[in-house]
Amino acid sequence: MADLLQRIENTDWQSITESMHNNGYAVLANLLSNDECNNLSSGYDQPELYRKTVVMARHRFGLGEYKYFNYPLPELLQTLRTHIYTHLAPIANTWFKALNIEVSFPLEHQTFLQQCHSKNQYKATALILKYDEGGFNTLHQDLYGELYFPIQIVLMLSEPEKDFTGGEFILTQQVPRAQSKAIVLRPKKGDILIFTTNFKPEKGTKGYYRVNMKHGVSEVKTGKRYALGIIFHDAEK
Repeated sequence: MADLLQRIENTDWQSITESMHNNGYAVLANLLSNDECNNLSSGYDQPELYRKTVVMARHRFGLGEYKYFNYPLPELLQTLRTHIYTHLAPIANTWFKALNIEVSFPLEHQTFLQQCHSKNQYKATALILKYDEGGFNTLHQDLYGELYFPIQIVLMLSEPEKDFTGGEFILTQQVPRAQSKAIVLRPKKGDILIFTTNFKPEKGTKGYYRVNMKHGVSEVKTGKRYALGIIFHDAEK
């Protein structure tokens, strides 16, 4: 994992921070190798890795399937979750301070997980998602309990226009007293998309206000689309 750690540390986190503040999302390009992506997607059919399978149509979440990992997480996921969190916690703290929310996130992920456990949130939330032709994911937010971290990441494991077509990542911004704004993103295989879990601060004439955001996936037109989500808080169930 030394090479992966070096790639994380070599990232221009200042640019990522500025993009998160301005847009509520950022793209960390080419962080994962082709082999790393293939190894993760090939694990989809290894049931021992997962604690739960969700068929989206049964819950009206969309059309597709996702699986929650068991603890302990695969080493690559654990490394990403632990070390990327450290760079995102200052962003989260800046957001909460701007919005006068009296919550401060520790800089170490293990300390944050201990806080989750104090709220009876023990279950792993990392998940892998598979969409076949016609698959999609409705707009939603990933909260899972009383305590949540306001930023999450998605690892793109398939190549757009090669492994699948369609299947764009969609973000919506709900500005108070205005219509929603849609943002369409097309991360490539190996990219990591960083985005807000449920809101970001926006500066207005009277200070900062809260812009609520949701995310989803548009319809896959052809092929298969694999992605992996890392949420930094644990779940109650």
